[in-house]
Amino acid sequence: MPGPGWNDDADLDDLDDEEWDEDDVRVRANRRSRPRTKIRPKHEHAVEGFVTAVDRGRYTCLVEGVVVTAMKAREMGKASIVVGDRAMLVGDLTGGPGTLARIVRLVERHGELRRSADDETSNERVVVANVDQLVVVASLVDPPLRYGFVDRCLVAAYDAAVHPVLCLTKHDLAPELVAEVRAYYSQLDLTIVTTEPDAPLDELTALLRDKENVFFGHSGVGKSTLVNRLVPGAGRAVSEVRSIGKGSHTSTSTVSFALPGGGWVIDTPGVRSFGLAHVTADSILKAFPELEAVAQDCPRGCTHTPEIGDCALDAAIGPEDPRAGRLASFRRVLSSINEADTKN
Repeated sequence: MPGPGWNDDADLDDLDDEEWDEDDVRVRANRRSRPRTKIRPKHEHAVEGFVTAVDRGRYTCLVEGVVVTAMKAREMGKASIVVGDRAMLVGDLTGGPGTLARIVRLVERHGELRRSADDETSNERVVVANVDQLVVVASLVDPPLRYGFVDRCLVAAYDAAVHPVLCLTKHDLAPELVAEVRAYYSQLDLTIVTTEPDAPLDELTALLRDKENVFFGHSGVGKSTLVNRLVPGAGRAVSEVRSIGKGSHTSTSTVSFALPGGGWVIDTPGVRSFGLAHVTADSILKAFPELEAVAQDCPRGCTHTPEIGDCALDAAIGPEDPRAGRLASFRRVLSSINEADTKN
């Protein structure tokens, strides 16, 4: 019998057949059934779909008029898929009960609305994608209008190059406050519209038509009520405002609905904060083109605040300059990035 440590092929040749033992044969286990490859399928015949809802790893997509349920393909990795995405799908696209397609890639996005978890961290997530307008829904009373929150939503819209709209609900309860709101935002490129429970929504409907719109706002301001009025059959849950003046969370998911006259409206769950740690002063400047041109002469790394002392905006724009109001508005919006209290 061979002793310990032998491993030479010559030793094997010297063994008689009767001297063989199963311990004499060592076979390396084949740990893979087939070699790995980095080549991924191209899915050249994938069909484009529109993601209208996301629910625990399942994505509702509209594909050529058919509602299809899909999952994310393995090759997508950790890539996030959100409402508003245009996705390329393969597999069963019939939309029948129990069928499941696969999302293999996303079409390049525009109009990404992002939120940070809070102001102390730059960790951010995309809330919705491919939107044209951010409609900030705010009630004039019950719950009261919070300018700080609206400002933060506007910052997010400017950062994403998305047109902002301020929709003031419950106009019938405090019509006298509308003039105050319009004056406060007079120097911003902001469309303001008001709504009442029993009044037609013609003005709002015209603003939304043929565009991708997302509604955002505090709980209890009437987002879902508006969606139900704009889209008959939407069936979004609504509830009364609690006695302490805060709304309860009734909508718990982000869903997109087709508007009868064309376009889409995305209803989001109510929130109480809007982190802006991912936003920079220069990204906000894009919403103020007349100031952005002047800021080209600012020193590198300028924060565009008057405390710096050498900001080109102060040197070029005096109190009597027609752009002075816009500069004040820009700095007010800019200051909201550093505000710790997101509920004001």
